Amino acid sequence: MGNSFTSHFVELRSRLIKSIIFILFIFVVSYTFAEQIYNFLVEPYANAVKDDSASRRLIFTALHETFITYLKVAFFAAIFLGSPVLLIQIYKFIAPGLYKNEKKAILPYLISTPILFLLGGLLVYYLVMPLAIKFFLSFESMGSNTSLPIQLEAKVNEYLSLIMRLIFAFGISFQLPILLNLLARIGVINSNYLKKTRRYVIVIIFTVAAILTPPDPITQIGLAIPLLLLYELSIITVKFTEKKDKDVENV
Repeated sequence: MGNSFTSHFVELRSRLIKSIIFILFIFVVSYTFAEQIYNFLVEPYANAVKDDSASRRLIFTALHETFITYLKVAFFAAIFLGSPVLLIQIYKFIAPGLYKNEKKAILPYLISTPILFLLGGLLVYYLVMPLAIKFFLSFESMGSNTSLPIQLEAKVNEYLSLIMRLIFAFGISFQLPILLNLLARIGVINSNYLKKTRRYVIVIIFTVAAILTPPDPITQIGLAIPLLLLYELSIITVKFTEKKDKDVENV
């Protein structure tokens, strides 16, 4: 028993070390291309203000700010690209202990996890951020004879921290169907329970959206609405799984 536990622990440590080494490698490569990744992440801002009459720029106010920002960008890319490898290593670790039907059952979750994370990130990049930028810029004031103008001078670090935080927040939140389906598989919840608790979930989702996003209605609604749709999708997929399991039992 002790030898078995030790061998499993050694294998787990080995797989985690491999994943960390891969993520560190991606970090180094990402830092080499940090400027290109930066340009990609700043594109929503550039597109949102390209037709603006005002001259727009991103500024930094500390000598080390751009360097730290590039480190953040490289770390963001390393986690984003390295996560699927970490999931695969975890799957390879638990796969030998699973039956054939259990392997088939867990494989869709393994595939769906990075796909849903990517969808959350794409929603931020192509829809939420452009709308949020337009919303925040609407509070600018060109001033008059008696007042000073109020104009955005966005900081590089703050902008990139915002978009990276939103991508992770949306990506992780989009794992909701996977979490609910896993809980349904182990018997913690079922489709009827999900239907009954819908009204409470709506409140929870809007609360979570308010916590994870900046204090503006665009990003909060942008996260809450997709999560509500994913919750409804979860009810359908859980019900389908229950029907499928029932048919197997009847056979």
